[in-house]
Amino acid sequence: MDNNSNDYKVIDVNKIKDKKTTQISFGKSVLIPFFSGVIGTTLVIGTCFGIPQIKEKIIDSKSSTVLSTSATENNSNTLNNSLTQISLSDFSNTSINVANTVRPSIVGIQVEYTINSPFSRTSTGKAEGSGIIITEDGYILTNNHIINSSSSDSYYEISKANKVIVYLYNDETPYEAKIIGTDEQTDLAVIKIEKSNLSPATLGNSDNVKVGEFSMAIGNPLGMQSSVTSGIVSAVNRKVTDSDGKTYTLIQTDAAINSGNSGGALVNANGEVIGINTLKLSGTGIEGMGFAIPINSTKDIYEQLVQYNKVKRPYIGITGIDLDQKTADYNKLVIGVYVKQVEDFSSAQKAGIKPGDVIIEANGTKITTMEELNEIKNKQKIGDTMTVKINRNSQELTITLTLSEQP
Repeated sequence: MDNNSNDYKVIDVNKIKDKKTTQISFGKSVLIPFFSGVIGTTLVIGTCFGIPQIKEKIIDSKSSTVLSTSATENNSNTLNNSLTQISLSDFSNTSINVANTVRPSIVGIQVEYTINSPFSRTSTGKAEGSGIIITEDGYILTNNHIINSSSSDSYYEISKANKVIVYLYNDETPYEAKIIGTDEQTDLAVIKIEKSNLSPATLGNSDNVKVGEFSMAIGNPLGMQSSVTSGIVSAVNRKVTDSDGKTYTLIQTDAAINSGNSGGALVNANGEVIGINTLKLSGTGIEGMGFAIPINSTKDIYEQLVQYNKVKRPYIGITGIDLDQKTADYNKLVIGVYVKQVEDFSSAQKAGIKPGDVIIEANGTKITTMEELNEIKNKQKIGDTMTVKINRNSQELTITLTLSEQP
């Protein structure tokens, strides 16, 4: 063939045959099964919808999927809504409003007392604390340990307060206060200044306090008057024993409480006093553990201090020892309060209680400690009758006594 002639495309017949074969093979292996599957699926679905039970399951499954998707969307919307409701400015405004409301009702207290020491001359000491105005004519509630800080040991003796000075909010005038009454058992005291038109604090209901709610401590820490710290209520009904061995039931908070905060107010988000700041735990590894006396437990106390200059309490007249299982078994006694001593002319003596008796029940409630017995007794009033069940020589007796006033 001449090189200058036209080019020709050479087609191999065998390749044409192979292409046709491939096309036919693809149709048989792919297209036919695919369309057969579509037709089969259509028939199956149609048949299933013709059977009520299967139809219901298919529809329910689809509905569940839709509901699940909707629920997820709703949860997402709820989360978004809740997030938009949280505002730092709202929290700040709450703190500002509470501080502005309560600070005029909180006072700074400065106490002077005498220190006697065998190694030096008599000197004068000072202590600082806080107080809460409870009436507009000058009655102030505070802690007993601020006013009545008398103590002694081998090296010194501290007298009770010789002079109590009160400083009001935004007022540098010193007002000398009179001690109306003190109560060591509850660590509460009432003092009074001659001043009218004061701003008494609003008292809340400490029985309604919830763990986690907002709390603010207001007082006179380290002499820095009208200082505020905020936090939350960490616990309620917390049993705490102080350095003198007294046990109190208190509100715990992580609002900072320092020396001088004692006697000040712990308040809620409404600006209501829910507690009297009284102590804190301190030491290595301890942080944010302050405690306040619930305000409800103070109301009867300060009313009595104002009226009687003391707290009148019902009185049984025994000295008791707690008997646990081990001690009771060792002495062949029963669990309860062992009567070690009976006071002369007391309610217990008049009712016939004797040393060696074991009190196992009071007013129908089983007891095992003096603390439990006192809790039941303190709910009564002077002159009320009280029943106690005792174990005497392995025999149980029920005795009724009339509560007298604690001397």
